[in-house]
Amino acid sequence: MGKLRNRCFGQNIYRLRNSAQLTQEQLAEMADISRRYVQMIEYSQYTPTIEVAARLRSALKASWDEVMKGM
Repeated sequence: MGKLRNRCFGQNIYRLRNSAQLTQEQLAEMADISRRYVQMIEYSQYTPTIEVAARLRSALKASWDEVMKGM
């Protein structure tokens, strides 16, 4: 993923998480990843694997279109 795509993904996760009124800790637990990993994804410092992206999408009860918006 390029930097712009990575930034869009992180912003989408942040937006969806806040819309769901979840903390980073809660989302991390639901997706079986660390809170730090969620933070780094939201700050566009890490690009998740497709497996992690799928777990985040599932935890957020979001569609792929919502998660990938703007990419």
